[in-house]
Amino acid sequence: MAHAIEVNGLTKEFSSKVKSQGFTASVKGLLAPRYRTIRAVQDISFCVEEGDILAFIGPNGAGKSTTIKLITGILFPTSGSISVLGMNPHTQRKHLSYHIGTVFGQKSQLWYHLPPIDSLTLLGSIYDLSKKQTKNRIEFLAGIFELETFLDQPVRKLSLGQRIRCEIAGSLIHSPKILFLDEPSIGLDVVVKQRIRDLILKINKEEKTTIFLTSHDAGDIEKICKRALVINHGALVWEGTIKDMKYSLLNRRIIDVKTDQRLCIDIPGVKTVKSKEYAAKLEVELSAVSVEEVIQEIMKRVGIKDITISNVPMEEIISMIYQGGFA
Repeated sequence: MAHAIEVNGLTKEFSSKVKSQGFTASVKGLLAPRYRTIRAVQDISFCVEEGDILAFIGPNGAGKSTTIKLITGILFPTSGSISVLGMNPHTQRKHLSYHIGTVFGQKSQLWYHLPPIDSLTLLGSIYDLSKKQTKNRIEFLAGIFELETFLDQPVRKLSLGQRIRCEIAGSLIHSPKILFLDEPSIGLDVVVKQRIRDLILKINKEEKTTIFLTSHDAGDIEKICKRALVINHGALVWEGTIKDMKYSLLNRRIIDVKTDQRLCIDIPGVKTVKSKEYAAKLEVELSAVSVEEVIQEIMKRVGIKDITISNVPMEEIISMIYQGGFA
């Protein structure tokens, strides 16, 4: 399978002026300013296959947005190489723009006082589509994203969920091969979030669009993405499938058990998270004890009426990343 994105040894450094306190120091700073070098991205390398759905995650300030700006050609790297669909995003930025789309949860490409149909038509013209191509594309996207009932309403009167669906449709008007999604579900309620996720999966399946997603929402990552890259302090600290992430990053299991009497258990590596009457929730550290051993010990002490074994929730993995769990 061909690479949609290929990054090798990518590094980006910024120079930041050092400001000193006090009037005298401020004057000296004007006459002889001092600068410090900030390395926002540190020698990262990765590949994204065509048609893949990738999560690019990490805490605020980790270097996610800087990396995306480098990949899309907005910023120039200090060192390293980038290939997007076989093109250099810095020397072929204009040509590349016809093959990629972007959606930023906090920024809109739709005209606030115009209906979405006008914005989509204008975007079609910007990407050099004919009137017929634009019309056919809008009809196709309106069907997939269910936009028909509000295409002619001003954007300012749309709900947030409706607007995000129009934003994604606008980014897909020119049939891009890669779609960059930056916090697409921010501020949405649970039902609308799931609807957006379903639509992203549908466009990936039907058009083989490569999806590059950044999100702070664990549900987006777990339910949409196949692979993940974890970045922290500008460095790539982990790469693998979402399934491997659960097994590798948090080597624990959760056991929910209902018994015929109160359960009291004291095993190294087993923590009782919750206990109420004849039900208990246990957290098992697999490096210390296996799930099988824990279940056998439970059966020796009480009768089991029901038992469920699950992975640690993705929320905990994301929380661990944000709390600096990766160096």
